[in-house]
Amino acid sequence: MNSKYNFQYFQGSSLSDLFAQDVTDTSYGFILNYPATASWAAYPNLKKYFIQDGSSEATKTSFDKICQKEPWKILAVLGDRIPGIVIIPPPKSLLQYWQEHFGFSYSNIEMMDRLTYLDDLSHSVRFDKLITLFPFDHLKIEKHAIDSDTHYRLLSKVTLAELGVQCPKYDSYNLHTCNLEDIQLPQFPYLIKTSHGLSGEGTYIIKSLSDLNYCLEEIRNYLNIKLLDKIIVSEFVKNQVQNYCVQFYVNKVGEITLIGTTRQLVTPEGNYLGGLIDYRNTDMSKFFEMIAAIGQSAHKQGYFGVIGFDVLEDHDGQFYAIDANFRVNGSTPLCLQRHTLLGLGKEVAKYSSDYRMEGTLDSILVTLKPELDRKDLIILSALEKVKYGKIYTEIYAIVTGETIEEMQHIEQKLQNKGLQWLP
Repeated sequence: MNSKYNFQYFQGSSLSDLFAQDVTDTSYGFILNYPATASWAAYPNLKKYFIQDGSSEATKTSFDKICQKEPWKILAVLGDRIPGIVIIPPPKSLLQYWQEHFGFSYSNIEMMDRLTYLDDLSHSVRFDKLITLFPFDHLKIEKHAIDSDTHYRLLSKVTLAELGVQCPKYDSYNLHTCNLEDIQLPQFPYLIKTSHGLSGEGTYIIKSLSDLNYCLEEIRNYLNIKLLDKIIVSEFVKNQVQNYCVQFYVNKVGEITLIGTTRQLVTPEGNYLGGLIDYRNTDMSKFFEMIAAIGQSAHKQGYFGVIGFDVLEDHDGQFYAIDANFRVNGSTPLCLQRHTLLGLGKEVAKYSSDYRMEGTLDSILVTLKPELDRKDLIILSALEKVKYGKIYTEIYAIVTGETIEEMQHIEQKLQNKGLQWLP
């Protein structure tokens, strides 16, 4: 362990328990969905807190991802102390499965009308402060648990260098004061990122002229629909050997609690596929300096909550922070299974949002019951769909094992039963 710091692992298994120390001063709720900019959004973020969630209507992040699958995944591990605000309820069979396997009552689910929820929350006497993944244009500023301007600034790719950790060299550009065509671009490869891309959207790895042309077209589209102010042009970390997501919680007095570190599974294009964790053999002390710097910076700016930062390690053992997410992260629920799974002798687990299986959720819960009972598989979110008249279910899940070999063997057995991984 790094003797300069005495950071300890979180001993619980729910987000409610993580936040508990910081939500006693007034009444809090947690809005579990992101804002959106698509035409289906009743409250699109089009005024101030721009989010790049697709440069055209056809490529916008879907309703079911933003309002169903992603919020339900967080709800699964929220615990019972903080009300979780959802605008589409999870399926009853999914809720019953969660109750049995996570042990929470889920009596804190706060269902709200998706057409009025932000107005209702802005004038709510029940909720004084609302924890969010991203600031909402249409939620009163004083209702945000974190000052909305501060949160938006922390979430920006532009401010990464201000966090006090080593990161790839980059330049930022305000596209209202400089022309896209006038930007001096480096030699391939490099990256261009929009300031607030959602789930890998707005991050472009530029290795060729065709990559660049595609990226510039996307950026022009964002400018045309007035959803983008700033971009960064970043150097590309060469000879990378690992891609980590390091997660911790910083409380209101600046104390840090470790949540976990995953190895990130990404496509060659940089799209997130999930995370792999070794609960027993991950040494987080190598990240302690970075954790301390980012935690201190966030605390000084008034932030409390979950922080996950992405780190690339090169073959010289150098660490480069490439992103910092001041919110619950994609693999936070995976990290929170640490004590439950170690108690069962399961040291390795993999999370993915890209599982699919034919049939209804009810039928899948029956087919996979032995694996679910052994916690070989943990379902975080599930949504039934129909294609060509056939029902299938999209699943966010964790596959576990005592070793990575056993986990892979279990995944193969699940595949033989019909669970497909579709990265």
